[in-house]
Amino acid sequence: MKKIWLFILPLIAFVAMTVFLLSGLFSDPRYQNEVQQDRALPPFKLADVMQPAKQYDESLFHGQVTLLNVWGVWCVTCAVELPFLTQLKEQGIPIVGLYYEQELDPDFGGKSLPQIQSEITQQLSKLGNPYQINLFDQDRSYSMDLGVTGAPETFIIDKQGIIRLHHIGDVNQRVWQNKIAPVYQQWVNQ
Repeated sequence: MKKIWLFILPLIAFVAMTVFLLSGLFSDPRYQNEVQQDRALPPFKLADVMQPAKQYDESLFHGQVTLLNVWGVWCVTCAVELPFLTQLKEQGIPIVGLYYEQELDPDFGGKSLPQIQSEITQQLSKLGNPYQINLFDQDRSYSMDLGVTGAPETFIIDKQGIIRLHHIGDVNQRVWQNKIAPVYQQWVNQ
């Protein structure tokens, strides 16, 4: 009887692990995106990366429909979308950046704040600066609260601070016209 269990237990563990891995393989990654929509923006208290003495909270998003764009200088796709986002800013669309630094690690250190600020200044002066404010998500906890899986990601926040759209990937002319602009206009007109 013991020999049977020595065979059955590893088999059960193998089958359970296979089912678990296959469920992840065939799950829809957009499900998380849908979960993030139509809920209040999680509360936060974050500093402006360029002016750390200035602190902001979720009231920053009350009163106007705003794009919240998660980005970093290390992100190649973010660099590609900066010129287009700058065009949107020039059209009067308010955009707040949520700066996500990949190289900060609580155990191993990383870049200093002046280093990060210098890199941001260089990139934005070269590619365009679409941001009214750049919030600094130093420990990435707010990105996790938002359900961010990487960068770039863009949210539409309505006048009451409710997330109305969560877009994963870059914002370009096609994405803006077909996906983001209709939702943005809908909430501007409300």
